Formats: sequence, structure tokens, C-alpha cells
Amino acid sequence: MTDPIADFLTRLRNGIMAKHKVVDIPASNVKKEMTKILKDKGYILNYKFVDDGIQGTIKIALKFNPETKISAIKNLKRVSKPGLRKYCGASELPRVLNGLGIAILSTSQGVMTDKEARQKNVGGEIMCYVY
Repeated sequence: MTDPIADFLTRLRNGIMAKHKVVDIPASNVKKEMTKILKDKGYILNYKFVDDGIQGTIKIALKFNPETKISAIKNLKRVSKPGLRKYCGASELPRVLNGLGIAILSTSQGVMTDKEARQKNVGGEIMCYVY
């Protein structure tokens, strides 16, 4: 697999399209941090890290509206790809959907959202947009 972050986003996207309650994803430290951010911002219901010895998996409970069955996540977009990395400084951080969505960044101080990076005045690699 050349792009594990794109695989993470695709598995989430496919689970949402198929209206699954739970999605299993192979674990890594970056994926765990991205999952924590999605939970903190209210895009997923819950998550659980299952350590099976080798790599482990992340079980993510997707969030849907009970009446309309519409997902909390409207779109997941991969920005920085292995073939073309996208970096930005603290002054030119993007605003996703005029502040309604989030951009997940990998910075020198860890994985964080664009709002947290603005507060800490750090830039980094823009991994994905979520809204």
C-alpha cells in the first residue's frame, strides 16, 4: 500500500456510503491521532483501538442522523498525496467551508486541526479536509 492515509479515508467513505455502523481500519499512530480528532470534533460516534499483536485495528462507530439517516461526514478529501505533498505555513492555513469544516494537519507538534495550528502558530502538511 503506497498511501495508508488515503486508504483510511476511503474505508470511512465506503462505510458511510454503505451505511455501516462500524468500520475496521488497520492501525497506525497517525491514523489513531486522526481518529481522535474526528471524535473530538463530532464527526464519528466512538472508536476503539484493538491490539492483536502485530499491527492492530481501529474500530470506528460512524455517526448518522437517527431520522434522516444522513452521515455527520459529508465529504472526506485527501489533499497531500505521496506524489505531491502540500505544505503551508501558519499564516496561510486553509479555511474549510469558511470555517465549518476542518483540515487535519501533520505538524512538528503532532497531528492537529487547522484551528489548533493557527492558535499555536505552526504550519505543516495538510493531510485532508473533512466536512
